[in-house]
Amino acid sequence: MAGMVIIGCGQAGGQAAASLRQEKYDGPITMIGQEPYIPYQRPPLSKQYLSGEQEKEKLSLRQESFYSEKEINLKLETSVLSLDPHKKELQLENDETVTYDKLLIATGGRPRKLEVDGHTLKGIHYLRNIDDVDAIKTQMSTSQNLVIVGGGYIGLEVASVAIKRGLTVSVLEMESRILERVTTEEMSAFYHQLHTDEGVNILTSTQAKAFKGSETVESVVCGDHEIPADLVIVGIGILPNTEMAEAAGLETNNGLVVDEHCRTSNEHIFAAGDCTNHPNPILNRRLRLESVPNAMEQGRVAASNMLGGSKSYASMPWFWSDQYEHKLQMVGFSKDSDQSIVRGDMESKSFTVFYLKDDSIIAADSVNNPKEFMASKQLVGKKASIEALADTSIELKTLVN
Repeated sequence: MAGMVIIGCGQAGGQAAASLRQEKYDGPITMIGQEPYIPYQRPPLSKQYLSGEQEKEKLSLRQESFYSEKEINLKLETSVLSLDPHKKELQLENDETVTYDKLLIATGGRPRKLEVDGHTLKGIHYLRNIDDVDAIKTQMSTSQNLVIVGGGYIGLEVASVAIKRGLTVSVLEMESRILERVTTEEMSAFYHQLHTDEGVNILTSTQAKAFKGSETVESVVCGDHEIPADLVIVGIGILPNTEMAEAAGLETNNGLVVDEHCRTSNEHIFAAGDCTNHPNPILNRRLRLESVPNAMEQGRVAASNMLGGSKSYASMPWFWSDQYEHKLQMVGFSKDSDQSIVRGDMESKSFTVFYLKDDSIIAADSVNNPKEFMASKQLVGKKASIEALADTSIELKTLVN
């Protein structure tokens, strides 16, 4: 029994399996995942699941019965040791061999580790999966001083939950501002002020040089001073899980290299999600994205093409982040811009920032403005005057041609 095999039970893999059945494929589908859980949503992990607002059962992408009804064979808590593209087979850790007609690699990424002195102490966590968050939640209930290493979206989302739980929270960011790698100065300043107003201590241009403690972490060393910490969460980026693919001879370069059809350098092997380096014709460049919408869309594209289709991936990247009661929605890459304009009042915490390059809109960030965000997504790639974008009396939808 060969059929379609998917390595990875994340959002890309889960979507691909569902799409294969939606495309009327009635042959065998096997999903192989390292975790003990059926495919689930990751965005709530650092938000509603960490805060306790969402239960574990509600994280699942689909009910468990879906997989049995659709005859999708789940091999959970299982690792793939090796891939042989010539034999079209996988060697699993339990000595089982799985063959395939077409293979989808959706192995996602893993947290980048901070291996400084003391990094093996208890109480130092990374946040990527359900088990990670369960461990953090357990310790958070008895902790007082949380230090978050990394001022990206994950770190700030955790900070917004922890400060509401009564912890003393410090965020360490090695760059000159939080969110420096992902957004502009004005948005960084907005979120810096937002967290500071809530009581979070943000230290920029600050590196965690070491962790101190006997068996459990007690402080974080930053240059010539220490910050008390009985709980540390490190969020300094993600590395794509491509080692197995690379060992099998597939092309990799900051991710598993795929074409617009999500096909790798081997015609029978496809890839989707955070592990891929893919072309984006809208942005006119290759990139690797850590994005749920991207993972889902690539899962759909890959599934169609595994069945002989010729669907192309061509989506404008978009993201979101929930911090406190505020929702940030982003489309495009603002750092590519040469000018920006704020629509609305940033102090009211409901506004949109448009980013332009050569007079064309290339990105938008909306805070607590979902209606305008939908129109903003349609405006990306179009020309519009700064005056019209800034004028809140003009409805954005009227600017969409």
